[in-house]
Amino acid sequence: MAASNLSHQTSRPFPTACVSSRPPSTAISLRRHLPPPAKPRKLALKAETNSRFMWAIQLSLVEQSPPKSTFDMLQLVGFLYDDLPHLFDDQGIDKTAYDERVFFRDPITKHDTLSGYLFNIALLRTLFGPQFQLHWVKPTGPYEITTRWTMVMKFVLLPWKPELVFTGTSVMGINPENGKFCSHVDFWDSIEKNDYFSLEGLWDVIKQLRIYKTPELESPKYQVLKRTANYEVRQYDPFIVVETNGDKLSGSTGFNDVAGYIFGKNSTMEKIPMTTPVFTQANDADLSKVSIQIVLPLDKETESLPSPNQETVRLRKVEGGIAAVMKFSGKPVEDIVREKEKTLHSNIIKDGLKPQPGCLLARYNDPGRTWTFIMRNEVLIWLDDFSLD
Repeated sequence: MAASNLSHQTSRPFPTACVSSRPPSTAISLRRHLPPPAKPRKLALKAETNSRFMWAIQLSLVEQSPPKSTFDMLQLVGFLYDDLPHLFDDQGIDKTAYDERVFFRDPITKHDTLSGYLFNIALLRTLFGPQFQLHWVKPTGPYEITTRWTMVMKFVLLPWKPELVFTGTSVMGINPENGKFCSHVDFWDSIEKNDYFSLEGLWDVIKQLRIYKTPELESPKYQVLKRTANYEVRQYDPFIVVETNGDKLSGSTGFNDVAGYIFGKNSTMEKIPMTTPVFTQANDADLSKVSIQIVLPLDKETESLPSPNQETVRLRKVEGGIAAVMKFSGKPVEDIVREKEKTLHSNIIKDGLKPQPGCLLARYNDPGRTWTFIMRNEVLIWLDDFSLD
């Protein structure tokens, strides 16, 4: 598939390996996080030479004659594929794979010891119960491995238990002397300023604490692949809808017909459990040809479902796929929905993605029983040729 250029090109504020392949001026800023440099040859320096200049010279020589590696890079890649999925479960990660003075940074957290690193993992597990999905692991430097991940968390201390989503990459530095991980630096997709301490990163956390009311009903399964500042990219599993013609994206024309199907107006008079959301879909660029849809329970197969009584009502399997999604609250009137679609379309074009024509509006709430400021609404646009790089 064609690669997207959605990922941020973030300059790293520090090296991620114990012996860095970065320019010496970059490595100087973290002198205390690096082990004493190797001495491949003696170098005569005047007594008055600046200490930082001496360090830059020493590190430069190390880069010219790097220490002999005591590890297998591909073996470490395989190890991370096996180990990182246990980051927040009962088994946990293998702490013997990390230096005692492992250097950890993300936009709002820092630790300089293995005990602090493990404490941070335990704290996240207690407060948020994270679900961690590892997408890929690959070498990106002589002593560096990069991983891509998604982490979905619920802040259990707040009564409404808001969901927080973070996606990004982790750059893992390797000590060439012992083959252990000596640094772990996280970069979030949703912000530009990833250096510690990032006010942008703190605001990214705070704004996810707001209330969205999502009914406790079955809904299509998806995985968040990437979360930017403006939208999410999701991978949807296949699902089945019952649908009929509608009039506009924010409209309700046809809803009684598709609702009637699940309430028993079908060939076997079977009553089918309600789900969420209700979709309205426009398949053309002008958003004029609209259908209204109710998602059917995920354990249903098209062949086993009763036939609709009305000719205008039909069953259809949605094959799933990858969609860009923008979430918003409030009453989804037509002008607002179209403005959200326009903004989402503009953002994904700017990020180099390939949108399909049309869009969907997902309404999760009963408008007569939900305060407008906590309503969960979403605009979705299906994507072509998305690659998670």
